[in-house]
Amino acid sequence: MSSRIACLTLPLAALAGILPAASAQQTLQASLRAQMEVELARVAGRLDGVVGYAIKDLSSGETFFRLPDAVFPQASSIKLAVLLELMRQAQEAKISFDEKHTIRGSERTVGDQEPILNMLGDGTATMTLRDLAVFMVVLSDNTATNILVDRLGMDNINAGLTRLGLKETKLRRRMIDLEAARQGNENVSTPREMMILLEKIRSGEALGPAYTAEFFRILRLPKDSPFRRALPKGVIVADKPGSLDAVSCDAGIVEIPGHPFILCVMTTYLRHNGDGERAVEEVARLAYAYFDRLSRASSYGRVIPEK
Repeated sequence: MSSRIACLTLPLAALAGILPAASAQQTLQASLRAQMEVELARVAGRLDGVVGYAIKDLSSGETFFRLPDAVFPQASSIKLAVLLELMRQAQEAKISFDEKHTIRGSERTVGDQEPILNMLGDGTATMTLRDLAVFMVVLSDNTATNILVDRLGMDNINAGLTRLGLKETKLRRRMIDLEAARQGNENVSTPREMMILLEKIRSGEALGPAYTAEFFRILRLPKDSPFRRALPKGVIVADKPGSLDAVSCDAGIVEIPGHPFILCVMTTYLRHNGDGERAVEEVARLAYAYFDRLSRASSYGRVIPEK
């Protein structure tokens, strides 16, 4: 009898030898995560305003959240929804990327001095819908955006968001429509919903393969953004930043081998506009450092040189 009991207890003894090592390994990784959470909290604590974020590792599913379901103004980050609807309607042959549009003076965005299209002559420039999308994403051109919103239909853009299960992400007004903004018709989303939007597009749930690729091809084009200022040169980033008075945000996907991650950072109630951009940059810098470390390290945290 005693020999049978000894045989039965051998596997348990072997397991007991394994579990402490696994537990220790998990403790190391949990400690790294705890440090990341402390650093993110410091960024939020220093900001004279409100910050929310949603961060998700697309390989492991690991997430970091702050005010994930709070509704924030999106500024130009809402243009992600316009780009998505352009892709959808092109996929369904309702429009063509090569459709031509002549820019008229009456279409210029009143009160906006930055966009390139606002500086053009009346009827002197003709471009395709794809060209307008590039101006919208790369230069955040509001005239280009409003032309696309009118062509695609604001109701269609919002219906597309609803089909993806997004309840708080809404395009309520054209760009720089101050009267609509005064009435509370702000373009809004939450950190979690913007994260879900990007994840569903990347996974192919929103578009077919060709149009998913085109969506991200345009989104990866070079642009000035808090994410890109924060990350090392050469890192692939597909993002759309946005800013208004007292608001700064950015949303996108950062491609790290083995650990690509979604990053959506939103700030509002800013005392100083520049503080919001710096907070967005700092969150991006911390997220990149964390996932880059995971991508290069073993499960024990050691980085082994390639050569």
